Amino acid sequence: MKKADFHIHTNYSDGAYKPEDVVDMAIDAGLEAIALTDHDNILSYNVAQKYLEERNLQDKLEIIQGVEINTLYKNYEVHILGYFMNTNDSAFQNLLKTQQQARLNQAIEILDLLDKKEGIKISLDSIKSQVAQGGSIGRPHIAKAITNAGGTTSVIEAYSKYINESSPVYVKRNTVSPQDAVEIIYDAGGIPVIAHPHDIDIAEKLIRELMSYGLCGIEAYHRKHSPAVVEYFSSMAEKFGLIVTGGSDFHAPNPQNGQILLGRHFIPEWIYDKLMQEKKRLDMARE
Repeated sequence: MKKADFHIHTNYSDGAYKPEDVVDMAIDAGLEAIALTDHDNILSYNVAQKYLEERNLQDKLEIIQGVEINTLYKNYEVHILGYFMNTNDSAFQNLLKTQQQARLNQAIEILDLLDKKEGIKISLDSIKSQVAQGGSIGRPHIAKAITNAGGTTSVIEAYSKYINESSPVYVKRNTVSPQDAVEIIYDAGGIPVIAHPHDIDIAEKLIRELMSYGLCGIEAYHRKHSPAVVEYFSSMAEKFGLIVTGGSDFHAPNPQNGQILLGRHFIPEWIYDKLMQEKKRLDMARE
């Protein structure tokens, strides 16, 4: 068993820190295994792994290849986590390319509408500069750019005025379905898991459907899940024969309690074993 956190973001998507900083913070927090799960992006893994090896820290921390794919299903935003994928798989590579292009298209269209309808001029570079080279741009970066340009006084105000479906300048991202994401991750040798399912009020029905595409697990442990919610989704996983995973969904320090990586506080150590056992089971089944 290992102290683990299987849901962490870096500046290759909407996280605040570089992969190297996340490695240092994870070790300082007493974590023994982490998965970097940037939105529609896998580039942070190699950066973190290289840093780990250069400093001979392999015995301190295990890094698992991960990803979080943003999908849409009947107006629900559904996030699918993936672990251990063959990142050279052609279908998986095409999935990432499709998602990156959708993010770029969304940003360009929103910036155009902000200019035409609100008189707020923002360059695409001001958004791209917020992420590491090759990283995933998204709504948080657009909201911050609006604020930096003087369009709003805060990022929260930018979301309430412009980054929502009721805004005349908002454009929905043309993203893949959760079924496609699950199937592609599974076919690439990975373990697909539905992320923070409490956000979806049709979670049980959707989970049943996604199982036929290869869904392997439910992220029952999450910083937003109460003990009752953890129990609910853990019981559901047991009923459906799925594994339970967990993660802090870390983006930046929590200003309320000063915690950096939350995983060590609420994610049981057996989560690591369950994920590894599932990997072995799937590897044997795929031989």
